[in-house]
Amino acid sequence: MIPRLFERYNEELRPALAEKLGRANRLSLPRLEKIVVNMGVGRATGDKKLLEEATDALRLISGQKPIVTLARKSVAGFRLREGQAIGCKVTLRGRRMYEFLDRLISLALPRVRDFRGLNPKGFDGRGNYNMGLTEQLVFPELNPDKYVHTQGMNITIVTSANQDNEGRELLAGFGMPFQTDEQ
Repeated sequence: MIPRLFERYNEELRPALAEKLGRANRLSLPRLEKIVVNMGVGRATGDKKLLEEATDALRLISGQKPIVTLARKSVAGFRLREGQAIGCKVTLRGRRMYEFLDRLISLALPRVRDFRGLNPKGFDGRGNYNMGLTEQLVFPELNPDKYVHTQGMNITIVTSANQDNEGRELLAGFGMPFQTDEQ
């Protein structure tokens, strides 16, 4: 089964981007490359159960097994040792990437408390967008009774666009709710 956003990209968004950007070559148009979801669990230095809970939650949200990330160097002030497990991340590509983005836009973001739109300044200068969620329970896959510790996550959407305005056009075409100037 073809993901809904992938069909929308091929049928509606790609021709609209070609006209707006003035390009005939469809391979030069911006497209999604990958989505990286990262959960840093700093409290995991004291309690390993928190890292296991975060890994399980990320597995349910993304649909694939996360990689446990390790500390690169020791920091005595944080009681952190090199090689200690401090987080988890997952890289989504292809079908899973489009399905995750669809669930993020249509289900998770509307469930965020006091949501007024995404910050349009989250672009990195090369067309990629970074955003953060303060709690993972906005995803309906997670049972709030099982996950008692609220855990945030960083989401990076990597595009093939070379400029922020092209990446913004691509994500706005998918339906990303960016803040407007009036707010």
